[in-house]
Amino acid sequence: MKTQTILRTLTAAAAFAFATQAFATETIVIKGSDTLGAKMVPQIAEAFKAAKAKDGVDVAFEIAAEGSSTGVASVIDGTAEIGMSSRDPKAKEIAKAKTNGIDMQTITVAKDGIAIIVNESNPLEAISLEEIELIFSGDVTDWSGITAQTGGISAYTRNTSSGTYAVFQKLGMSSRDYGSDTQKMAGNEQIASEVAKNPNGIGYVGLAYINTPGVKVLPVNGAAPDTAEYPLARPLYYLVNNGKALTPLADEFIKFSLSAEGQEIVKRVHFLPVK
Repeated sequence: MKTQTILRTLTAAAAFAFATQAFATETIVIKGSDTLGAKMVPQIAEAFKAAKAKDGVDVAFEIAAEGSSTGVASVIDGTAEIGMSSRDPKAKEIAKAKTNGIDMQTITVAKDGIAIIVNESNPLEAISLEEIELIFSGDVTDWSGITAQTGGISAYTRNTSSGTYAVFQKLGMSSRDYGSDTQKMAGNEQIASEVAKNPNGIGYVGLAYINTPGVKVLPVNGAAPDTAEYPLARPLYYLVNNGKALTPLADEFIKFSLSAEGQEIVKRVHFLPVK
């Protein structure tokens, strides 16, 4: 009887250990761009989590969408295994990474067009790169400067930690400084919300936000933001330390993002797939 009791105890302990191991939670930490991290990456993460659950693997995600600069910094300081960026890493960031023994690699997971949006009541139906530069640099501050509408222009931009802020400045403003009256917003959603309720508003957002009620998308130089000819297009990246092996789960997640299922999610949130 004593032997049987010992065996039952050992069997129960082994079963408990197996169950604990089978359902142990593994966490993937991802930080960076709001453009990727507000909608696309969380949806890919949920699909990946569901797929792994079928294999008895419990996955948790910590996703912080705080700007591309945060994504780059998190890879350099090791606080995230995967960074998110809507711009190329800057030369000084690459240099800092190398100083810290980090071989930073970019992995293109989607493509985006930085869409110009105005309030739905605005009579404009299209806009040129020259007009964009005039507005966001502060050279033109009233709608009467480019259209029959009158009223002071309210130009909404991302904040300085945003990759979109830097890319738009380069592609849409000939690298000029933003006007002093432009209003900096924390994310795409905030810009779309402000433009939707302000008849004099204009801003820029990623493709995932162009269907916000109350806004209208303006073709730029005659091209829509989801076409190959669009002048404000840019790649969206995952960032990793190429000098350090990813955990198997993080590696699987990146491959899942680039798989047919992952790229369907990219299309579903209105970004352009890379495959």
